[in-house]
Amino acid sequence: MTLKMNHLHLKTKDPEKTVKFYVDTLGATIVSQSPSGGYRIDLHGLSLNVSRFLEQQKREQKYGMEHLAIDTDELDTLVEKLKGQGIHILEETVVSGGRRVCFFEGPDGVQLEFIEMKKA
Repeated sequence: MTLKMNHLHLKTKDPEKTVKFYVDTLGATIVSQSPSGGYRIDLHGLSLNVSRFLEQQKREQKYGMEHLAIDTDELDTLVEKLKGQGIHILEETVVSGGRRVCFFEGPDGVQLEFIEMKKA
């Protein structure tokens, strides 16, 4: 059996604002936009679908996700960028292995995390 990640779907009240956040703050690129106002964006190899609630969907719909973790070799620079953009920093701490991390808030209260990559 072969399994492969296809996408992560973010549901939001304001797809345009959410996409702008991921493009401006995290360097994502817009791959496509649907006539219904949804987007597919590429976040450094991770496909994100961003949409409002889908009228045709029968199962319960929820906004956001718990958190998305992103490795970086420039933690300090990115944390300063977040602060400069007025983005809410939730926590800066050190995790197992001694790597520093920064949790911050994205659109709709989604938590994101930058994780400092281990030095080679």
